[in-house]
Amino acid sequence: MLSRPKPGESEADLLRFQNQFLAARASPAVKVVKKADKRRGAGGSGDEERPPLQDSRDVVILEDFPDVLPALTPAPPKKSKFKNACVCFDDEDPEERLDCQDRHITAVFSKIVERDTSTAAVTMPVPTGDPFPRAFHRSEIKNEVKVESGRKSIFAQKIAAKRAAEEAVTAPSAVETRHTHGRLAFPGAMCSPGSAEEEPLHSTKDGKPDDGVSTQRPHIITGEGLGSLESEREALAIHEENLQKLHSMTQAEILQEQRRLLVQLDPSLVAFLKSRRGVDEGQERWEKLGPPEPGTESQQGAKETVKDFSVGGSGMEESVRTEKDTRMEITEVDLPIKPQKEWIHMNNVEFEKLEWIKDLPHPRQKRTKKGMQARFSLKGELIPPDADLPTHLGLHHHGEEAERAGYSLQELFHLCRSQIIQQRTLALQVLGHVVQKAKAGEFASSLKGSVLRLLLDAGFLFLLRFSLDDTVDNVIAASVRALHALLVSPEDEEYLDQTFSWYQGMAVFPFTPNSEEEEEEEEEEELTLMEKTPGKKSKDENKPDPDVARYDVIKGLLKTQFLHRLRYILEVLRPVPAVVLDILDILTRVARHSSEACSQLLACPRLIETIVREFLPIQWDPRVAEPGHLLTSLHGVACATAMKLIRVLASGGRNATARLLNKFELKSRLSRFIAEDPQDVPLRREEAIRLSTEAFRLWAVAAGYGQSCDLYRDLYPVLVKILQSLPHLLSDCQENPTFPLSIQRATAVVTLLTHMTQTAGCTAELQARLSSSPGDGEQIPPPPVTWNQVSGLRPFLETSLRRSVQEISRLETWQALQPLTTTYIIYLGVYYSVCSQQPSLNPIDCLEEVERLTSEVLLPLLSQPAMHSMWDLLRPCSALCNPLSCSPAPEFLPSIVSLSCTGRKPLMSLVGSKSPFPFLTALLFLINNVTHIHKGLVSKYTSVLDFKGLKDYLLQSWPTRPPSITPSSAWILRHEYHLQYFVLALAQKMAGTCPDYAQHASLHHCVAMALLSRLLPGSEHLAHELLLGLAFNPEFIPEGKTGGPEAADFSDILHLDTSTKLAQPGLVAAGFPKPRRGVLLGESYQHLAFIRACYLSLFVHLEPAVARSQVAYQGRTYLVQSLLLPEVKGPILPSDWPFFPLISLYNKVSSAETRGAVLNSLPPDLVNTVTRNLQWVLLLETWRARVLQNISAAAKLARLMCVFLTGGDLFREGSVHCYTAALLALYCQPKVLDSLELDAPLPGLASFHDLYISVLEQFEGVSFGDPLFGVFVLLPLQRRFSVQLRLAVFGEHVSTLRALGVPLKQFPVPLERYTSPPEDNLNLLRQYFRTLVTGVLRHPWCPVLYAVAVAHVNSFIFSQDSTTQEADTTRKSMLRKTWLMVDEVLKKHLLYYKVPNPESPMGIDLYEQLPPIRLKYLQMVTKKEPKENMQMSDPE
Repeated sequence: MLSRPKPGESEADLLRFQNQFLAARASPAVKVVKKADKRRGAGGSGDEERPPLQDSRDVVILEDFPDVLPALTPAPPKKSKFKNACVCFDDEDPEERLDCQDRHITAVFSKIVERDTSTAAVTMPVPTGDPFPRAFHRSEIKNEVKVESGRKSIFAQKIAAKRAAEEAVTAPSAVETRHTHGRLAFPGAMCSPGSAEEEPLHSTKDGKPDDGVSTQRPHIITGEGLGSLESEREALAIHEENLQKLHSMTQAEILQEQRRLLVQLDPSLVAFLKSRRGVDEGQERWEKLGPPEPGTESQQGAKETVKDFSVGGSGMEESVRTEKDTRMEITEVDLPIKPQKEWIHMNNVEFEKLEWIKDLPHPRQKRTKKGMQARFSLKGELIPPDADLPTHLGLHHHGEEAERAGYSLQELFHLCRSQIIQQRTLALQVLGHVVQKAKAGEFASSLKGSVLRLLLDAGFLFLLRFSLDDTVDNVIAASVRALHALLVSPEDEEYLDQTFSWYQGMAVFPFTPNSEEEEEEEEEEELTLMEKTPGKKSKDENKPDPDVARYDVIKGLLKTQFLHRLRYILEVLRPVPAVVLDILDILTRVARHSSEACSQLLACPRLIETIVREFLPIQWDPRVAEPGHLLTSLHGVACATAMKLIRVLASGGRNATARLLNKFELKSRLSRFIAEDPQDVPLRREEAIRLSTEAFRLWAVAAGYGQSCDLYRDLYPVLVKILQSLPHLLSDCQENPTFPLSIQRATAVVTLLTHMTQTAGCTAELQARLSSSPGDGEQIPPPPVTWNQVSGLRPFLETSLRRSVQEISRLETWQALQPLTTTYIIYLGVYYSVCSQQPSLNPIDCLEEVERLTSEVLLPLLSQPAMHSMWDLLRPCSALCNPLSCSPAPEFLPSIVSLSCTGRKPLMSLVGSKSPFPFLTALLFLINNVTHIHKGLVSKYTSVLDFKGLKDYLLQSWPTRPPSITPSSAWILRHEYHLQYFVLALAQKMAGTCPDYAQHASLHHCVAMALLSRLLPGSEHLAHELLLGLAFNPEFIPEGKTGGPEAADFSDILHLDTSTKLAQPGLVAAGFPKPRRGVLLGESYQHLAFIRACYLSLFVHLEPAVARSQVAYQGRTYLVQSLLLPEVKGPILPSDWPFFPLISLYNKVSSAETRGAVLNSLPPDLVNTVTRNLQWVLLLETWRARVLQNISAAAKLARLMCVFLTGGDLFREGSVHCYTAALLALYCQPKVLDSLELDAPLPGLASFHDLYISVLEQFEGVSFGDPLFGVFVLLPLQRRFSVQLRLAVFGEHVSTLRALGVPLKQFPVPLERYTSPPEDNLNLLRQYFRTLVTGVLRHPWCPVLYAVAVAHVNSFIFSQDSTTQEADTTRKSMLRKTWLMVDEVLKKHLLYYKVPNPESPMGIDLYEQLPPIRLKYLQMVTKKEPKENMQMSDPE
């Protein structure tokens, strides 16, 4: 007897017991019984495996129903063979799908549907003589029904036999039909060959062909859905009705109906109907008659083929003929492997199931205009549709378009969800390659639409996010690489590193999308409520992740715990170096998004700790620096990319920098990587230089906040050693392959010293504040570096600058040294700007240093021939002169901000290698600071403004419309605006000291005015300086003192500006003289100081932004909060900023009136504000008209209308009235009127129609018939503008016609603009006629519109052009009413009108007698002979 296992026995003992049991062949103690598989039906298990029941009777056991549905608790996964066959759609309701798939007993019994008995036959019981119906006994039924598989009771067998007998009796026609169908359908089997040939198959007793359907059963209508036992009888009845219909039709009618159906039906449906017929016949052949003889099979097949083609062959048009069903075409010849009879289950070959093994067809060789699905290779390359590639490349494993190589995006998405690891990895790799090539613009000319937009709309972003959660390293690596290709642009990072050492280059705009969805605009009220309610989440937190990612991909990713997953990959999975570098690049891109993204990076648990610990260690294995060493893991090795990530994080704000330096011990790491020379660092030479460069840049960022300055004293010897080596850097230019990297490291060092100098310059100021008020609030402690500690570095850098400048004539060497020379010049500019503010400075020594620098360095540099070439390169490299240089990339996506540097910028662009902008900007910065210290040196730099290249650049840059604001253009234009500002700042210094400067004044003033409307957020300090010292400076408007006002008067007298007379509408007060435009211009020029004060006072709302910007530009590092500039949504000042005081006052008055206040008159100071605004606009329109060319004429007119909408009597003030009339005269010039477009959208206005309605209401209330106000009402009523404006006057506001008394001779617009072309709006014409007839519109009240209405009514009533019946009836009715009119004056005006004439008293010229054609038409319409009235007489 075998013993049982005991506790303590090992697995070896258990295996021994098992072998003994198997050798003894003993019966097991437990018998395993398999339950029947419900998914396999009755045949899934035999009766022998079913445990016997205790009772032989049929027993149905129903367990108690549970009170609630079973809980969906987690259970082990079950494999189902039907799972793959289930197709789920995105738009399918999950609740409905769960209900359909619910198999619980409660769900089954809750959905009981009553059986359909509507078509069941109702039979009355047969009357008998017995008192009760005769009882049925089962012995009366013969046991002839075979028992089906499975157990069935005797009673159930008897009932089944009875039902079979009833069906045989009640359906004899079906049996007969089947028998007839079998006999006729297979003549080879039932008849002899001779009889088959003698009896025609497709003919009837009438001799008409019946198309082979007269004796067959129906193939399409089977009656399966009728739900009753009479289903087959109903189907046969329908079939017989169809046959009768066919018999009643002729052959031509049948063919015509056949063609109509084939045109209307879907070709696939036609093929399906034809296939059903053959399938049904084949099934009956095998069921009843067995296989046909070999000889008759081929004959019958040929006949069946003929019959099938006869159905659709005749009359089928070419448009309906599509490709034949391949399942019907394939034969044994097409198969590369021939089926053999000896093979099991191959007696009936199903060729359609073997289609997949035949050879692929050749791809289409001819080009077609029809778009085809894009297919990509495994490297992400687009494969042409006609490319015939071999199949061994692995590009044909797809179902659709099997002959074409490559995979579509849909197929790649499908493979990404595969269970095969290799397929998921390959699909993600291919998608990553596709994204990379799409961003490079390789598909722009080949594909329609945007590949990236299509991918994101399809959910590519979240597909990658889900793939990051995979458990397979290869899938994670592929998804990280694809995400890197989507988010990161290496070229963008390269150019940002290049501009890091430019003037203000550390400050960059956040990579935040500024074009959000319209849904956000609809949710503004909800957002306002959330902000007001404490404890509420922000709008983005309440929105789903896909909705957030639709307009901001980075923000959408951050909502998916994206950072936590990357931290897990870095910390736990520890991937290969390539994946680590990709993750660090992705995190750097996230940090550039915004300050909020930087905060989330710092808040992610253990993310920064892991990066600092693993990729910025103090010590690591020195073998990684060996040439042949293969780096298998980056963990534990210092990495420059990680240092760059920390540097970008530090740029997000001073608080983030403080956390990084103190919490993560980065100060010690900075000392480690800065103190050691890159040659001694155990890394590859290039990586060591990059690591040192990023360390210096990180220190420079910290110094930009006034932090980590204590390291300066510790590392001072290292810095001096580096500075001493800079002059010798040039000698290694040709020999050292790492020379470009060494230049970048040197520029980072000089940039660090620049910010350290700025910080040291603030020490004295902070120390003085601390000493003067030691107990007042929170005091900022002075930094631990003084001016004396940094001032000794200037001689080193000045010596290096002198040596670098000597190489300017050697083009290649100068191009390599130009970035470093630029940082030298910026350092000196910062040094002298801070030096002049130090209390310990000796002024005499400082002035001598500046003079020596000017005479020995700067002036010789400006006289170099190479400098002329650099000034000449300004225009070719300018982004303003060449807007296409900063155009967005072909695959630009608003949700993913990019600088569009993919593929690198051209050499002749602002950030190209040949750009002179960084060097010339630094040079002008230094010259401005030098001349600010030493005013006597200003005259020595007049040659700067005389360079022809600079003048040509300014002349071309200011009139052109700037590029649209995109992340790329904003980043580039900011640096270009710096150069223009320093040119203008130097010009401001020369304006009052250099007598020859007047020739440049007008040009520089135009540049300043254009720059004011272009400066971007972050440059508010520059805008304030321009407003303060240049825009309103009389020195830059020389026309005011050189005969400009007199020239304006002379121009008005001679009509040089317009072909019509510029008549200013009369003033209300008769005592006011009509001042000439020259007088008004002279007065405006004298009041420039007051105008400047007016504008500066209204820009108070910009004071916080100006203060933040001023801190950055003045180098007060202890107040700098972040190196991320404000988000760009447009320029600082709107393009129509000259109208800003008037618009601001109008908004204030409108808000007050909305709250119920009544403002009939305004205080004198507000009247003066409007006057100063109008004076400035008049001055610009006269002497700087091109400055306002970006403001449309309609926008100017709308802004000027605010004069009449602000208060009740503002327009009646004398000064306001005069300047408004002068501006109106300018806006009524023919060129301006031609450019007037009132239908175009206007900035700041919902619609011009609403504004005009407000003007009409104001005119009715407070105008008192003012002619100037009346002209503004009449201007929009010109014929070419919207008819709704004219209908508003002649409809709801018809009372305005009583006060529109503008004299014709004072009206500045020609009447032809109102009368031509003739009016065609029937409603308006009726209003014209009604107001004239009723006397609402009279010449004394409204002479302009009276003449206009008469002209249009006359043209309409005498028009004989073909038109609608309504219009024809209306014009004839008007003509009859005019003929019968009692008012003879109006009658003659309407009948005898000729042309408008403003010089005439009535404003129109009349015919002396009607032309013959009009006379004849009048006689025809009135049916009378107008004798006495055909000759016009003067009205009494």
